[in-house]
Amino acid sequence: MWRRKQSSSSTEVGCIACEELSLVGAGKEGWLVEDPNLVCALDTHALALAHNSLILLLGFGSSSSSSPDSRVSIRPDLSPIESEHITAIEWLVFEDYDIRVVVAGTSSGYLLFYSLLGHFIHKQMIHPGRILKLRVRGTKRDLSQDTTSSEEVCVVMPGIVARFDGSHIQSMLRQWFEETHTQFWDQKPKKRGSEGPETPYGRLPFQLWNVSKYGTCADAAITGIMPPPLMELQSSQRYYCAVAVGEDAVVSAFRLSEDKSRSLVGAILSKVVPATFSTIASVSRMFWRSEQMSPRKSEVKPQSFARASPLTCLKDHPRKGEKLTLSPSGTLAAITDSLGRILLLDTQALVVVRLWKGYRDASCLFMEMLVKRDTAAASSSNYYEPVKSDYCLCLAIHAPRKGIVEIWQMRTGPRLRIIQCAKGAKILQPTYRFGSSMTSPYVPLEVFLLNGDSGQISVLNRTLN
Repeated sequence: MWRRKQSSSSTEVGCIACEELSLVGAGKEGWLVEDPNLVCALDTHALALAHNSLILLLGFGSSSSSSPDSRVSIRPDLSPIESEHITAIEWLVFEDYDIRVVVAGTSSGYLLFYSLLGHFIHKQMIHPGRILKLRVRGTKRDLSQDTTSSEEVCVVMPGIVARFDGSHIQSMLRQWFEETHTQFWDQKPKKRGSEGPETPYGRLPFQLWNVSKYGTCADAAITGIMPPPLMELQSSQRYYCAVAVGEDAVVSAFRLSEDKSRSLVGAILSKVVPATFSTIASVSRMFWRSEQMSPRKSEVKPQSFARASPLTCLKDHPRKGEKLTLSPSGTLAAITDSLGRILLLDTQALVVVRLWKGYRDASCLFMEMLVKRDTAAASSSNYYEPVKSDYCLCLAIHAPRKGIVEIWQMRTGPRLRIIQCAKGAKILQPTYRFGSSMTSPYVPLEVFLLNGDSGQISVLNRTLN
């Protein structure tokens, strides 16, 4: 039986060791970090693992009804002709409606949505190609500041970035949730189709951008909303900033426009081309009557790209950008490269503000620690609840070759802690929660350490004492 253990640097919160782990490659040393086909995502009390054509959901440390059963296996209906397999996975959590699902990306450019019980919900094509990563993030409206809330799911592909608005996904999942509960009381529930090209709940709207001007990217992220360019016609359209890393350019930045026809040429084409095709279709119907065709499913056509304007890039051959992680506000990005360096990028000024060397194969995650806590105020009350101002943004750097995790204070602060870890360990972070209220008790950004060899999951302590 698992027992909770605590040290000065971390606290064990659960264990995922089970026989089912052998289905995703467990059983040999370093299986969690050495297999490139294994992807994983963490929720507060659940871990999702995906390997080739299998998804494994493992619950730990909680008996909550919103967490999955201890072990759930999902085998998606993938295309054997294209050797389609799962390449990315993430959780989607909507706290307002207690909805929690898992979404997977495939090598053919599809998104697959599943419930905690493994039931198929939705399938949608993004663009032909391999999905590299799924990012879930958001910034909420602060009552004391005039800021705009934004919650989104970002899909990263080689040279391509797609953005789903969180509200659209929430509407689709609410429809699924209500229909599922209605069918529970219905003696003759409606029967959903299989995982075909047609989606059961309609096609979710999204924006798509090509960010391959400086070469195919290995990772990318939308950092937030940015102002429109100078001398640009003002409109209600939003502009986003995207940062990409890759082989040709270590770092590159783009301004993303929601509108596909902002330029004069695009505006002309958007008016002339549809009218031309409409005229041709009308003339054709005058000469050829449409024949009665047997109904068949039409293939989904790739969505056209919106406008992506390059802002800047950093080329330093033979250095290559490898991985990117964003701070909660999106104003900082930690970028790892092929030469063992870590760059801290200010995504608003687009300048590197800090650099670490000697961290090959490193992984980075932002976290928050109680560095600014007022000890006098805390000691005066036994029930002191830390607030957001008590926490300081830090960067956790996992250096697997050194077997340590270092925690550095942002932006130019000192190293606060060094934590020893096993060789087959990996740092993870729970997914962003849609709709969590600003008035509720503040939940700091935490980093978890998963030991692949033992199956133990620990959370890095947020206090220095």
